[in-house]
Parts: sequence; structure tokens; C-alpha cells
Amino acid sequence: MLHMKNNELNQRSKITLSILIPVRNEGINVKIMLKILRSVLDVSHEVLIIYDSPADNSVTVVKQLKKTYPQVKSVKNKFGKGVANAIRSGVNASVGKYVLIFAVDEIGPVIAIEDMISLLDKGCDFVSCTRYAYGGRRLGGSILEGFLSRVANYLFHLIIGSTLTDSTTGIKMFRREIFEQLTLTSQVGWAIVFEMSIKVQEKRLKLGEVPIVSIDRLYGGTSSFQLNRWFIEYLKWFFYGVSHLYRSRSKNKVQVRIPQIGK
Repeated sequence: MLHMKNNELNQRSKITLSILIPVRNEGINVKIMLKILRSVLDVSHEVLIIYDSPADNSVTVVKQLKKTYPQVKSVKNKFGKGVANAIRSGVNASVGKYVLIFAVDEIGPVIAIEDMISLLDKGCDFVSCTRYAYGGRRLGGSILEGFLSRVANYLFHLIIGSTLTDSTTGIKMFRREIFEQLTLTSQVGWAIVFEMSIKVQEKRLKLGEVPIVSIDRLYGGTSSFQLNRWFIEYLKWFFYGVSHLYRSRSKNKVQVRIPQIGK
């Protein structure tokens, strides 16, 4: 047992970043994303492709690319189906100092990874990308989904003074040890990242933001967005945030790092 713990500690000392990518039959997007990550990442890292079913076509792609990209591996979601449990399984299997939650269908945020790491290196505990401030943009995807996301984030920022301008984006990076501190309970869709955004502010952790250009579903596939279930879950966390964060609206601070192309 001690030998196993020492091996795990040695792995963690060597890997800076664990990238968690929840998937459901995203074979073509996984193939594209892995080729891009392999080309642009210089930092020591691992990529965990987290799946629900062994029949998922993403697993086959990981096996095909494993020889040329040894940092990637597939991880079975062992806590139950869905994004939230996939993230929990990924964090549990990760060994990196920092953890990045990433959406397989979004290419744009790749260029923000280095800046997110830089903010953590400078003392931040939790870094979120933003599509709605500092030059960030959201392109493509469902018109209704985009409208609801913009309105929700605007109202959340306006009403409680949230220091994160895009609490609902799925692109988040954090120190691995803070995950368990947050006591996350969400089970519906990507609402877990909204819950994380609220609870890191509730705990007064050091926060950062990096603007991105987000292009939803650039290479196809099917979104898992379900209006009724997702709306109710997000609304629940919206009111939780209002009730828990309103009094601290002027006390949270956020560091912003704008990507510098070519530097």
C-alpha cells in the first residue's frame, strides 16, 4: 500500500495538468481535440477521456491514438451516468497538480490553457474562462441555449455582483485539492460547473478569468442540452447563489489574464 502511495505521489510530482473530457459517442471530436492538444501543449499533462458505456465510440479512438499520444487514457465513469459523475470520476483518477474541465466540442479555449495555468501559478485557486467579458465571445450553438446563458450570467453578475462573469461555462481549471472542499451535489447536465462557480466564491477562494472565443459544435455531434431539466437545475443554483453570495458581493476579487497571441 505504501509503495502504491509513493508511486502515486511520484506521478503527481511529474504531471502539472490533468485534462478531464466527459464524452458520449464523441469519436470524431475526440480525434480532433487530441491532435490539437498534442500539438499545442508544452506542459507535462495527462488527458482523461471519461465515458459512461464501453460501447462509446470515443473509447475506440483513444485506443487508436494511444501509441502516438501516450498521455491520453480512457476512464470509465464509475459514479453513474452524466457529466457531473464523469467529472467526479475524472478528478478521482487524475494525478495532476491542476485539473482542467474541458468540453470536447470546443476548439477555441485550447489557446487559453497556458494563461489559466499562469494564473494558478500566481496564486489563484480556481480559474474560469469567460465568453462575456474582456473580449470573450460565444459563437454557434443553439440560439435559445445561448440566450439563456447570456441572460443568466448577466443577471447573476448584476444581482449578486459575482466576480466571475461567466459562471456557467464548462471550461474551468483548479487546484486538485479544492475539489473535495466544495461538496458538490448537482447531477443534471453541466450544472455542476455553475455550482462550482458559486461555491468557490462562497469559500472566498482566489479566482481568475481568461477570455475565450467559444464556438459550439464546430465539428458536429449532438448537444445533450435538455431545456426543462437543465433550466430547473440552473434556476435552483441561481437562487442558491443569490441567497449565499449577496452579502459578499463586494469582497471577492478576480485576476484577469488576456491571452497574448504570439507571446
